[in-house]
Amino acid sequence: MASSPPQPLTRTVLAATLLLLLHNAAARADGASPAVNPFTAKAAFIRYWNRKVPNNRPHPAFFVAKLSPLPAADSASFPSALPDIRASLPALCSKAALLCPGPATTDAASLVASGRRGGGPFKGYNNANFSNYGTGGVAGTDSFQKYSPDLNIAADSFRRYGRDSSGRADSFTSYEDDGNVVTANFTSYAGGATGGSGSFAAYAAETNVPDSTFTNYDAAANGRGRSFASYSQEANHGEYGFSGYGKNGNGVRETFKSYGNESNVLASGFANYGQSANGATDTFTGYGVEGNVPENRFRSYGAGGNAGVDTFKNYRDDGNVGDDRFTSYAKGANGGAAEFQSYGNSANPGSTIFKGYGEGTNPNHHIGFKEYAGENNTFKGYAKSGVDFKGYHNTTVSSSTAAALTVSAEAAASMHHEHLKWSPEPGKFFRERELVAGNRMPMPDIRDKMPPRAFLPRAIAARIPFEPNAVSEAFGLPLDTALGKAVASTVAECERAPSKGETKRCATSAEDVVDFAVEVLGDDIVVRSTASTAGGGGRVQLGAVAGMDGGRVTRSVSCHQSLFPYLVYYCHSVPKVRVYEADILAADGSGEKINRGVAICHLDTSDWSPAHGAFVALGGKPGEVEVCHWIFEGDMTWTVAD
Repeated sequence: MASSPPQPLTRTVLAATLLLLLHNAAARADGASPAVNPFTAKAAFIRYWNRKVPNNRPHPAFFVAKLSPLPAADSASFPSALPDIRASLPALCSKAALLCPGPATTDAASLVASGRRGGGPFKGYNNANFSNYGTGGVAGTDSFQKYSPDLNIAADSFRRYGRDSSGRADSFTSYEDDGNVVTANFTSYAGGATGGSGSFAAYAAETNVPDSTFTNYDAAANGRGRSFASYSQEANHGEYGFSGYGKNGNGVRETFKSYGNESNVLASGFANYGQSANGATDTFTGYGVEGNVPENRFRSYGAGGNAGVDTFKNYRDDGNVGDDRFTSYAKGANGGAAEFQSYGNSANPGSTIFKGYGEGTNPNHHIGFKEYAGENNTFKGYAKSGVDFKGYHNTTVSSSTAAALTVSAEAAASMHHEHLKWSPEPGKFFRERELVAGNRMPMPDIRDKMPPRAFLPRAIAARIPFEPNAVSEAFGLPLDTALGKAVASTVAECERAPSKGETKRCATSAEDVVDFAVEVLGDDIVVRSTASTAGGGGRVQLGAVAGMDGGRVTRSVSCHQSLFPYLVYYCHSVPKVRVYEADILAADGSGEKINRGVAICHLDTSDWSPAHGAFVALGGKPGEVEVCHWIFEGDMTWTVAD
């Protein structure tokens, strides 16, 4: 799109520019914020700030650093229509410092696609699509090592992998570890393969917002063995799905070890698992152990199978709440066996529903539960024979049912574990009385885990409707990827009705952030954030502590980043808080100041969930205790100026 001819500068603009130049000179003198080119979107916002917040206080460097770096000419010529915005990528993403899906690496992918029979090993491989890989391969080995490690946005796709191969072994070592917003799709994996084996080791370990899908996995395979070791260990807020897993397979053996252990809010879906398979053997060991709010869905599991054996060991042990669904499990199966050992020994119980369990016309099956514990469990429509419960503990069953069940003391005791992996990091929440000079305390890792992005200028952000389909079109972002799902989640959270006493707004530009803060607090305000990440993840000592607004109970506006292609902040205000600034000193007794922390204390927690991590860490119940926390890197809080 051609840009408009330059317009002559008015007296107002010239005056504003002169004032900004003078401000830059002053900033360089007092070290407040770096000098700003007056002909940029960043400079335009600073002029806006000065009009809305006329208290002549320095502009904080952490906020200025988030402003759009777009030159004025690019801002003025920015297209309005979504297809034109899409056409301007990826140049816009670079100039405006946005988070955009990058093109897949194609060199090795093209080589593999043309070779058709594989050609590993692959080492240090990033972001690629493999189509028709290893089809019809005979014997040999395919190996992928350090695949897409430590990427900000990983998008990997394997289609028709190992189809109709014979005796071939494939392995993935260190797949997408330490990634942020990763998407992996395996389609038609090892379909019709005979013999051979495969292994996934350290799959998606310590990832943030992962989204992986396995479709038609080992369908119609014969005598295959596959192992998943350390799957999604310590992953955060993601989804995994297995669809059409082992359908019509013969003698397929699958082993899942350490699946989703120590993860946070991880969802897994197994659909059409082992359907019509013959002699399938599956073992889940260490599934969801010490997970926080796991959600697992097993649907149409082992339906119509023959002589299949499934074993679940240490399922959800020491987990925190969560939600599990087993629907249509082993329906119509013949001679099948499923064994659950140590199921649901959660530290804080969630809910479990078994529906249509072992139903069908073939009574020749056995399902056993050993040391099954939990609350909110529902069994509907399960087979009346061939199902054995041992050591069952459920506080919600009727008295007549409870009398017929044996209670496991070990299972009951495990319901009250504390300080597990999913427990809040030490120092994430604390009491107000701890904010005193000289106190030594743990400080959580306050690093900004979000991908680096900048604000869009308000005029540009307004041209992109704040809804998933429009964002998808503008940024070429498929909604079935991890980032696409994050966009939809952000929009849904922004559209959620405010909680009791909360005033909220999602700010899609820096101007929106300032406007909301001014509406709530007035125009004489200050924005603060913890100065750096120094001291995070260790013990610190507090120096001087000062309460903002004279230490009185007040209102504040806190803004938290959301995952989006450009900066979007969830800003909200809740009543009855106190805000503090504190010098953070090294804990070695030297008195060295290493940071300047900002903390907020919520004095009214009566509307918080009883399962909130703050009560796990501090004890107490909603409304009984106040809860304080540090403002993390990347977030901010606004208060009335002292």
